[in-house]
Amino acid sequence: MPSDVELLKRLYDRFNARDIDAVLATMQKDVAWANGMEGGHVYGHDGVRNYWARQWAKIDPHVEPTGFSAGAGDGTFNVEVHQIVRDLNGNVLSDKVVGHIFRIENGLIVGFDIR
Repeated sequence: MPSDVELLKRLYDRFNARDIDAVLATMQKDVAWANGMEGGHVYGHDGVRNYWARQWAKIDPHVEPTGFSAGAGDGTFNVEVHQIVRDLNGNVLSDKVVGHIFRIENGLIVGFDIR
């Protein structure tokens, strides 16, 4: 579990730094990623990159993981996250705790969903 937790910690750190290439390096090429703004999922590195470009053009999200737990033996990890979303002028739009669910295979993220 520590290697998967470290992978997820790196993902959050690099997401907050807007280092998209480092974040994508934590994911398999055909990752399925929840689209929290528009609904549904985006697929693959290009889908995630384009989704975040659209997102960051509208809002400034910051996510800080506060807890990690392994799923029910199915390769999932649950992450409790303190999420602060600001508009591009720095005004807080949302400040709450959310749940993220990751599926990890062979050391890379294959799926992400929001609880």
